[in-house]
Amino acid sequence: MGKTWAVITHLNSVAGPSITLLYPLYASICAMESPTKVDDEQWLAYWILYSFITLMEMVAEPVLYWIPVWYPVKLLFVAWLVLPQFKGASFIYEKLVREQLRKYRSGGGGAAAEDHKVHIAKVEHDHRH
Repeated sequence: MGKTWAVITHLNSVAGPSITLLYPLYASICAMESPTKVDDEQWLAYWILYSFITLMEMVAEPVLYWIPVWYPVKLLFVAWLVLPQFKGASFIYEKLVREQLRKYRSGGGGAAAEDHKVHIAKVEHDHRH
């Protein structure tokens, strides 16, 4: 059991960075070099969400320390965000982040909000073409 547990622990320490950093890094480079911009959205969305998760973890670290399943659950969630079969990052961005941007855009907010509206409209226009 000791050797098996050591192998499982070692795989976990390799799988985490591979799923959360190495593969996304590789796929992001491939996306930047591809002629299409569709894959760029997936990887930009991934890095936005991964950054948010990392910041949330930093703030909630004292609580997450007491939740033993946090890391495996996070790893499964990040795998869903990353794997091309699911394209979870694009899905979450489209359904949550973009919706919040649209709400913000439709609200008031002065000159800064107007500049932001122009930028969002340009991004949406570029995304469609």
